[in-house]
Amino acid sequence: PPCSTQTLIILPHMWSSTRTLGPEKGVIHLATAAVLNAVWDLWAKAVGKPLWKLLVDMDPKQIVSCIDFRYITDVLTEEEALDMLEKAQEGKQQREEQMLKQGYPAYTTSCAWIGYSDQQLQQLCTDALKSGWTKFKVKVGADVEDDKRRCRLIRQMIGPNNTLMIDANQRWDVAEAIRWVSNLAEFKPLWIEEPTSPDDILGHAAISKALAPLGIGVATGEQCHNRVMFKQFLQASALQFVQIDSCRLGSVNENLAVLLMAHKFKVPVCPHAGGVGLCELVQHLILFDFICVSASLHNRMCEYVDHLHEHFASPVVIQDAHYMPPKDPGFSCEMLESSVKRHQFPEGEVWKMHK
Repeated sequence: PPCSTQTLIILPHMWSSTRTLGPEKGVIHLATAAVLNAVWDLWAKAVGKPLWKLLVDMDPKQIVSCIDFRYITDVLTEEEALDMLEKAQEGKQQREEQMLKQGYPAYTTSCAWIGYSDQQLQQLCTDALKSGWTKFKVKVGADVEDDKRRCRLIRQMIGPNNTLMIDANQRWDVAEAIRWVSNLAEFKPLWIEEPTSPDDILGHAAISKALAPLGIGVATGEQCHNRVMFKQFLQASALQFVQIDSCRLGSVNENLAVLLMAHKFKVPVCPHAGGVGLCELVQHLILFDFICVSASLHNRMCEYVDHLHEHFASPVVIQDAHYMPPKDPGFSCEMLESSVKRHQFPEGEVWKMHK
């Protein structure tokens, strides 16, 4: 095969070459993720398995060999990681069968974007409820009174027993975030996502501490640069929900480190995803997390956005608000050639339309 375990042991050290332009952050780190994710895709295709199955079938020692433990050994050592993975071998087959039958819980971000009319909100929620959705995220941060009105409308639509989350997309300063979210506490959100600058670890810690008595957690991570920042977020109790991103970090390799650190700190992982291929990618990582690391679905769910999947050769399959494990070999990241040609800059049809 074109890839091997030995290849993946070497690949994390590609990050060393980013030191003068990072290290391990920004566009260079994103490019590193693209290259390494492509290698994982090739490896999975070479052995004829979807990526999640390739990971699940790997020996714990193989998984550990794919992780760069530099800068995180004060929190997670190779020995600890190996012990976690070996302990999770118990019940692994049953959890895999559970995922194949039931799928992984998802939540929807598609019902409550800022700017939607009340009629649109009500219709989208009605349709989602009929399709089995029980977890809904609402965008907030433009106007507190409008946020209260919209959250009240959504809560009335979904009822008291379904889950509501709110997302500010880095809108506020720390004190402002605490005040604003406190005003929305009556609607019982499970979390506030990205309340402030994604780089402000201590700010997130202050927000987490202030909101804990209200039963509201802090979720963040989609803009987190690397495993070192995730380490510090966890050390500082600055987040109660880890939101990994399949492309922000240095590929599958680095995400494995974050999954294991989150498990050590007993913080649930609820990945960031979106309608640009992120759903297709991250489903593999969260299946691995449940089957081989956390063995838990408590307060765990994976984001789903319902657009742009038509551009992918193996789009996600959602049944009854659950991600069904993909069956096609690879990382589900292959785009249709027709879509690539239409959007290729500068000669693609889509670009020519806007000249």
